[in-house]
Amino acid sequence: MEDVIIIGAGPCGLSAAIECQKKGLSALIVEKHNIVHSIFLYPVNMQFFSTAELLEIGDIPFPSANEKPYRHEALVYYRRVAEHYGLRIATYEEAESITKGQDGTFTIKTQRRFGEGRELKARNVVVSSGYFDHPNMLGIPGEDSDKVTHYFREAHPYAGMRVAVIGGSNSAVDAAMELQRVGASVALIYRGDDLSGNIKPWVRPLFDGLVSKGKIQTITRSRVVEIQGDHVVVESLEDGSLNKLENDFVVAMTGFRPDRGLLSESGIAMSEDMDKPVFNLSTMESNVPGLYVAGVVASGRNANEVFIETGRGHGKLIANHIIAKLAGDEDERAAEGPHGAD
Repeated sequence: MEDVIIIGAGPCGLSAAIECQKKGLSALIVEKHNIVHSIFLYPVNMQFFSTAELLEIGDIPFPSANEKPYRHEALVYYRRVAEHYGLRIATYEEAESITKGQDGTFTIKTQRRFGEGRELKARNVVVSSGYFDHPNMLGIPGEDSDKVTHYFREAHPYAGMRVAVIGGSNSAVDAAMELQRVGASVALIYRGDDLSGNIKPWVRPLFDGLVSKGKIQTITRSRVVEIQGDHVVVESLEDGSLNKLENDFVVAMTGFRPDRGLLSESGIAMSEDMDKPVFNLSTMESNVPGLYVAGVVASGRNANEVFIETGRGHGKLIANHIIAKLAGDEDERAAEGPHGAD
């Protein structure tokens, strides 16, 4: 029986395990992929928006030669933090269900990589799963084609190709610039009048320069409505006209969403407006006592509502609350006396 089982070995899940360990609680992390899998899925050359200090967990400094660290530095950092604290992590094991028994303890049914299932027991559970497994789909014909990806890793495979990048966020801009550098013909297609206002300030001038020189084509107030083998169909949101754009590949940087299935099936209530789990902001405990949320899974449909910088603090709130409950139970038993309540 564990004091706490944490589902998800992202930075926020690791932080929760560390904070629980610091309070003397036994903590086991269950992760269906590898440690910090979401960061692993970032583009190979991605640079964070945040400083290294804001990405730190467990009071362990994040050494970086850059003010804004890169993906590969983060992978090393979080591995080393996990090793430093001796965190117990069951990787390549997926939590399939969370059930609370009449005695107040939880049963977590999991499936291991090669099909072996097991049941784990815990007094408390923290759901800290990420969102990269669930891209926001366009819902258009041809999206399931092998020329389409929602995961841009690196530009090399697209050298010399005609690539449509869908989106107007940092990920879309970064992808467009990397693709241009390897000689791809890039068209960035976005629904808005202009790109997101959150584009990295040191990147935006470089991107605008490439656009002004004709090295990247931008098509705003437009959306892709169909994907075919050698072209995409682009609809203008101004007049509804349709245009055919010759194309070899589509990189759809449309964002991702957290998986709500495990949350709702375990009894956690969801808000009506943003499909957001109901929880106490000061403790991160859901409407199910002993069942907590941490990290991006605590956000609404906008997965960017919670970042590592904010989510890393959830673990401390959770650990403090669990300890406070244990102390309350002890006080209650002491008040009842050695023979129990009258």
